[in-house]
Amino acid sequence: MTRARIRVLIVDDQELLRRGLRMILETDDGIEVVGEAEHGLRGLALIPELAPDVVLADARMPTLDGLGLVRRCAADHPGLPVLVLTTFDDARLVRALLDAGAAGFLLKDVSTDALSAAIRQVVDGGLVLDPRVARSALAPPPRPRDPGLTDAERSVADLVARGLPNAEIAARLHLAHGTVKNTVSALLRKLDQPDRTALALRLARELPEDDA
Repeated sequence: MTRARIRVLIVDDQELLRRGLRMILETDDGIEVVGEAEHGLRGLALIPELAPDVVLADARMPTLDGLGLVRRCAADHPGLPVLVLTTFDDARLVRALLDAGAAGFLLKDVSTDALSAAIRQVVDGGLVLDPRVARSALAPPPRPRDPGLTDAERSVADLVARGLPNAEIAARLHLAHGTVKNTVSALLRKLDQPDRTALALRLARELPEDDA
């Protein structure tokens, strides 16, 4: 059965950029732009009507900015990923967006193929972070405590930290999808994290590099 096209809502205060993004994304047969909004409040108003699979939003906008939009979506539309696309690469802004529940952060000069791939990844439950800002945004704190994970949990945790969705983790580790899902749930409980994004951020900061 053919998979339905991914429904995207674009939220950006610049009309020219919205139109440009629409034209770029609609060259992908698997993506459909279902609407545009000039700021976060308008975007929130359109979500119930348009039922997007993902929101592609600017970080800096009038009325309600990207951070406010991410927070409101997390509260009012849990499970709807918001992928932030912006010219700003401020590490503190990236941290705030991700802590608020953003599904990812990309700079606006990202390639067309990378943008389409990022949209698919966040819809599948992954976390996307432009590598040019990842290092500063995920700079590790002082030496953390060992979270006390089992070897099996660490194998899954390493791939969660890289932003991979459950299906890809299962394929890489030759595990059943249900096993991966249960392990992620166990990691959320063990590390006392509220959601997958927070879990991925903590694991990216705390897992030693040789745990891969």
